[in-house]
Amino acid sequence: MITVKTTEGLDAFCERAANAPYVTVDTEFLRERTYYSKLCLVQLAIPGDAEEDAVLVDPLVKGLSLEPLYGLFRDRNVVKVFHAARQDLEIFYIEGGVIPEPLFDTQVAAMVAGFGEQVGYETLVRKIAKSSLDKSSRFTDWSRRPLTDAQQSYALADVTHLRVIYEFLRDELEKSGRRPWVEEVLDVLTAPETYVIEPEEAWKRVKTRTNSGRFLAIVRELAKFREIFAQSRNVPRSRVMKDDALLEVASTKPATIQDLGRSRLLLREARKGEIA
Repeated sequence: MITVKTTEGLDAFCERAANAPYVTVDTEFLRERTYYSKLCLVQLAIPGDAEEDAVLVDPLVKGLSLEPLYGLFRDRNVVKVFHAARQDLEIFYIEGGVIPEPLFDTQVAAMVAGFGEQVGYETLVRKIAKSSLDKSSRFTDWSRRPLTDAQQSYALADVTHLRVIYEFLRDELEKSGRRPWVEEVLDVLTAPETYVIEPEEAWKRVKTRTNSGRFLAIVRELAKFREIFAQSRNVPRSRVMKDDALLEVASTKPATIQDLGRSRLLLREARKGEIA
C-alpha cells in the first residue's frame, strides 16, 4: 500500500496516469465544524494490478502540493471516474480552481443503467465487482495521523473496486446507447456555477410554509447574512443560525436586540451578540 507524501511522488504517479485511459478518484474529508470541507485524503487508481497502480495521497503533509493532480484533472485525454462526485468536485474547485474533465460518475451511470436512483458504492461493489467492503472505518476522523491500516485499506478500496465498476458501466451504456443521458447530468456537475453559492440565493435552501412577501423578504436577508458570515468565518450555517431559528425570527420580526435575544431557538452565541 503506497502513501504519497511528497509533491515529487504525486508528480510521478500523475505522469503514469497521464498515459492511462482513466483514473479513479475519491476523497476523505471533514465538514462537521467548517463551512468548507477540509480535504484529508485523496485516493487514486489507474488500470492494473501492480501496487503502484493505486495510491493514497496525504494532502495534510506540509509542503505537498496538489498541482500535479490538478494538471491531471485538466488532461482531457484521461477520464476521471468518481462515485457520487459532487462533494469531491466541490472540494477540488474550491481548493484548486479546477473541475476534473472528462468526468464519469458511476452513481449517475448506474441510475441510467437501471440500478436505481442514488445507488450506494457498496451496492455496486457487491453487484458488479462481486466483493464487499469493510465499513468499520467509514466514520473515523480522517484528519488524525497516523492513519490506521484499516483506514488505509478502506480508503484504497474506494478506488480499486471503482475500476471494475467503471468498466462495466461504461460498456453497458455503450451497448444500450444511453451514454448521452449520462452526459446531460455530467454537464451540470462540471459547471463551475454548481459550486458557487451566492449569498443572495441562499434563501432558496430554506424550506418555508408561507409565500407572504414580507416574510420571504426577511428570510432572504437573514439567509444572505448567515451565508456571508458562515463563509467569512468558515463555520457551518447551523453554527450561525439554524433554519428553524431563522424562520422564527422572520415570523416574529423582532424590533430590537433585546427582542431578538428572547428567541428560544437562536444559538447562545447569537444571544450574546457575537454574530450581530
